[in-house]
Amino acid sequence: MDLEGLFVRLRRLARRAGPLLGIAALAAGIGVDAVQPSEWLFVPIIILLAAMISVRAWRRTHAVDLMRSRDVEIGALVALAAIAVAVHTDHQTAGPTGALVYVAIGLVSAFAHPLATGVVTLGAVGFEAVLQSVAFDGVATAELGRHAAFMTAIAVTNMMSLRMEVARLRKASRSELTAERERVREEARNYRLLRPVADSETEGGREDDRLFRSGIEEIELSVLFALRLLRECLGAHTAILLWLNERGTQLRVSELVSDADDNELSDGPFSARDGILGAVLSQRAPVSLIDLKPTFVLPYYADGCPVQTVCGVPVFERGQLRGVLVVDRRESKAFQPEEEELCEQAARFAARAIENERMFLQLERTRVEQGKLYRAAERLGAATTEEEVVEAGVSSASEIAAVDFAAFTSFEPSDHSHLIRAVRGDLAPKLEGRRFPNNAGLVSMALQNRHPLPYRGEYDPSHQMVFARDLAPPQVPSLLVLPLAVHDEPFGTLVLGSNTPHAFDEAARGLLDVLASHLAVSLSHARMVRLLEEQATTDGLTGLLNKRAMLSAAEQKISGARRFGRPLSVLICDIDLFKRVNDTYGHDVGDIVIKALAQVHQREKRVTDAVARFGGEEFVTICEQTDAEGALLLAERIRDEFKRMTFHANGEEVHCTCSVGIATFPGGGRTWEELFKAADDALYASKRGGRDRSTIWEPKLRDHSAA
Repeated sequence: MDLEGLFVRLRRLARRAGPLLGIAALAAGIGVDAVQPSEWLFVPIIILLAAMISVRAWRRTHAVDLMRSRDVEIGALVALAAIAVAVHTDHQTAGPTGALVYVAIGLVSAFAHPLATGVVTLGAVGFEAVLQSVAFDGVATAELGRHAAFMTAIAVTNMMSLRMEVARLRKASRSELTAERERVREEARNYRLLRPVADSETEGGREDDRLFRSGIEEIELSVLFALRLLRECLGAHTAILLWLNERGTQLRVSELVSDADDNELSDGPFSARDGILGAVLSQRAPVSLIDLKPTFVLPYYADGCPVQTVCGVPVFERGQLRGVLVVDRRESKAFQPEEEELCEQAARFAARAIENERMFLQLERTRVEQGKLYRAAERLGAATTEEEVVEAGVSSASEIAAVDFAAFTSFEPSDHSHLIRAVRGDLAPKLEGRRFPNNAGLVSMALQNRHPLPYRGEYDPSHQMVFARDLAPPQVPSLLVLPLAVHDEPFGTLVLGSNTPHAFDEAARGLLDVLASHLAVSLSHARMVRLLEEQATTDGLTGLLNKRAMLSAAEQKISGARRFGRPLSVLICDIDLFKRVNDTYGHDVGDIVIKALAQVHQREKRVTDAVARFGGEEFVTICEQTDAEGALLLAERIRDEFKRMTFHANGEEVHCTCSVGIATFPGGGRTWEELFKAADDALYASKRGGRDRSTIWEPKLRDHSAA
């Protein structure tokens, strides 16, 4: 281990052991004070304890991670402070002041982890036993047992009661939050704002709740303003707007203003078929009544009828009946036609306010959705490879809906099969890289029909197959297969799964469908870029590197060999009498021979070796960390395998051979030009020596080349 690592470990050990050593030193001081009480010792101990408790309590409240060791430290310090006061005041552990220890244990159990509370309780009992044996008349086992039992009972009772209360408050808070959320959603449905079907635990669900709550508040403020103005103008007792639910069977209070007490009013909901409310809705026209009896039923009053005149007008929205606006008076004074007209204007104002808010929310929702698509387009635009495109697509889909599983499949037109290229989720090792045929699964059907499947994104594993029978995704309630195609050219599919029921609602499916279109285009571009890169760096006939790519690779590999002092070899291979093959059998046969030698190179080379077709029938190989002997072994394997190959042309069997020249860094040269020239000289020596052989460059070959 180096000195720096040892120092780091020692510093970490000191940081962890420091508080424990400080607590031990304070405990020793308390023991000394118990044997020989002294104000000069007691006061500094209490001050130090208070300071350490304050510092550690502050660190605990501001810490990101709540470590149990911090709870143990704080609890031990609080217990030591209580024991110190008790021992110094009563000169024993069982005096009247000893009850402070119970208070300390109760305080520790209120904020600390249960395990930390147990450690502190055991520590307090043990420290008491030590003090009794050292400073007093010996350990009082019965008394110590009672103290331990009391401390344990206090700690357990306090922890249980506190945690039960915390659990109760959390449950009540969740219930209130759920009830408020359901109220907001119910009102949003009644007002026909935007149908809230997303799960509130998802980002989309929380955004919906925020929009709906804001919209409902704006509606209530507008309606309340209209009702207050109407009540003041007409001298009314109560002005109330009642709104029909989705089914049109009940009316609920949207907003009201009244001189009546809250206990005189009823919250509803009310039937849409009975009384004056039913009459207004059935006649679709204003209804006014006068000289009402106390027994007359106005449903929004809980006990009896406190008014004598009432007027109800229907609320229309684009010709559709949506609710009833009701105004009443205590005195027997009929509503005049101009007053009824004023009520109808207030009803139209309320309906217009709701419609305006609906349009605003639709625009806001559109803005949010466009923002998600814009960010998706940015991610996809920045991706250059297929892997980056898929990752950007899955990230964007996760922003639109709650995605717990994702898979990308590619379609192979040659054999009409599908390949699972990438998987995100627990089943990645099982599914990734697996191939399955074109079948009746959701992936095949979605790509064939160019339509997302299954219907509404609801997945039933018992009746639906996604990939193949032996390749099943996780059993999630929500799943969506998005086809990826550009100009009717199928690329594959994006499969999304979610543990959230109804995660892919209508709005999410629409956005994901648009995302799939962008994803398909980006995949097409990435594939085109990859093909262009391959064409720029590979030889079209053999699939090996071309000359340009080999020169770039050579510079990097030689630079690495020069930096680390490692051997490197360059091999140049050339087909013997290749012109005779072309002239005798034609260039088609010549191409077959060239491709065969390229395949031999591909089979024999290592992963780290670079092989290129330099032009015509000449091949160049660069082998890292390979000396002349290793390069000669590779050259001989290539030469022997190629010589054993048989080609057929015009009913004849054709056999070819090749010659190889080898140069090794640094003996054969320290630059690419020097190494290539040396290997070329060695190849010339092989040709001159009778062909079908491998030659390692030596300095004397330079002289023959010059000659």
